[in-house]
Amino acid sequence: MGSGKSDGSGQSLPSSGNSATATAAIRGEAWGIVGLGNPGSKYQETRHNIGFAVVDRLAKQFGSGSPSSKFESLWQTVEIQGRRGHLLWPQTFMNCSGRAVGQLVKFFRIPASRVLVVCDDLDLPLGRIRIRAKGSSGGQKGLADILQVLGTQEIPRLRIGIDPVPSGWDAADYVLSRFKKQEQPEVDLAIQKAVDAAADWVGLGIDTCMNRHNRND
Repeated sequence: MGSGKSDGSGQSLPSSGNSATATAAIRGEAWGIVGLGNPGSKYQETRHNIGFAVVDRLAKQFGSGSPSSKFESLWQTVEIQGRRGHLLWPQTFMNCSGRAVGQLVKFFRIPASRVLVVCDDLDLPLGRIRIRAKGSSGGQKGLADILQVLGTQEIPRLRIGIDPVPSGWDAADYVLSRFKKQEQPEVDLAIQKAVDAAADWVGLGIDTCMNRHNRND
């Protein structure tokens, strides 16, 4: 990373990979999208890492350049529907995701209501997405840690179904397993649906996003 820029308060702002996004990376930006997962090749393309996959595609679709290392995460600024904000891939491992998110929202002064957490959900059928404005973690430990660190349940979340734990499986083993070959087309479609929903959340707000994308509830 480069030396960054000053925000006028004497503190250095991180570079996000190119001059255009670096210039835009200033305090007061209005939103952040956090994809949950575990770092490292061991966990790539596992069910638990589908949140990372969504943010990967958001970066590819709306961003330029590469993410930077910041906030114990990979971090990138992008513009979606005319609004510039932040993508975050916490590198703390799933159960400590709140530590990374807490650093992001503190540095950029982002309200909790303008942080969208993207994560897997064992209670939803494979490929189903569901957006909620607030609520409990539903047993998702990464989301639970974020709620605890930020001190509120009023944090929007976008859940992606990975199917319930099959008979005879341990839940931890199941979420760390990879999708079957025959599941991949449905998973790919779900990732794109989640990207579209996240973009609408940025540009149109949570109510319109839920009305538009929770149609299968």
